[in-house]
Amino acid sequence: MTETTKKLGFLNFGHWKHAPGSRSPDAAATLHDQIEMTVAAEEVGLDGAWIRSHHFQDMLSAPFPTLAAMAARTSTIHLGTGVIDLRYENPLYFAEEAATTDLIAGGRLELGVSRGSPEAARDGQHQFGYDLEPGQTWNQVAQQRGQRIREALSGAPVAHADPSSGWAPHGAERLNVQPQAPGLLNRLWWGSGSTSSGIVAGQQGYNLLSSTLLLQDDGRPFHVQQADQIARYLEAYTESGLTTGGATAVTRSMFPIRSAEDEMRFSRRRELSDSAGYLDGSPARSGPTYTGTVEQLAEMLSQDEAVQAADWVLFANPNQLGVEFNRHLFEGWVEVFRLLGWK
Repeated sequence: MTETTKKLGFLNFGHWKHAPGSRSPDAAATLHDQIEMTVAAEEVGLDGAWIRSHHFQDMLSAPFPTLAAMAARTSTIHLGTGVIDLRYENPLYFAEEAATTDLIAGGRLELGVSRGSPEAARDGQHQFGYDLEPGQTWNQVAQQRGQRIREALSGAPVAHADPSSGWAPHGAERLNVQPQAPGLLNRLWWGSGSTSSGIVAGQQGYNLLSSTLLLQDDGRPFHVQQADQIARYLEAYTESGLTTGGATAVTRSMFPIRSAEDEMRFSRRRELSDSAGYLDGSPARSGPTYTGTVEQLAEMLSQDEAVQAADWVLFANPNQLGVEFNRHLFEGWVEVFRLLGWK
């Protein structure tokens, strides 16, 4: 992979809907398109293909088989999750699936996890077999499961060997999960929607995957608040003394106008200001949608403090428009990055 100043990737939310104009009418079409879009992204020169994961919705939900299929068709592009909701995960099974996928990918997995976002199901975790203990919160559960995953990925022994079993290595007292994927722990990201959770991610040695919105709002522009979040995370990570993280990523929406079809589809998406409101009872702010010529977009990104600070910039892509349109979109993103000297 060509070394770049800043990594460029797409983040697919993976919606499907049987509607006029949709190239993703069902789950099968969406999954196959995700694989083909990853191939196109590698050919065009993107550094990463990342997917979201949601349960009980018409969206991608089972990341590891999808990522393994993406890996089997590509050779250089990194494959990421943004993010996997730990409220639904068994940590040790998760570690086995992740390591298996990373070995298939040849060490290209970028594994984003977090507590997760608001969802469609009221009792989704219960239906998966998980419930809170008295006094427990899902934030605490996600943190605990994240630490258990980190322990397992590090190769630490987590189970006691049975000396009467012929399967246990001779003389072993403790066993670690298998397989092990060297370096995967260093590619573990925490999805953070606030400065406080970003600080905790730094203290625990994660990389920082900053959310598409912040569950905080002090009135300053989104990109300024997000740049502060990155700076506070980096301070906490440096102070932690850990060596398993330190990378940062942000997500944006950006539509280069390079054709009459682009103008028709995206000219109305010019949003020059942030969106602010409330989510789950907390103030929330998200950034604008960047739309314009590649020259205009390069100028916009050059003024975005969080984009400037981040190691990765992920752009949400309209998967329902199909593979060929997304290839065209990816080419526009690469043009913008080249104008900025990032590729």
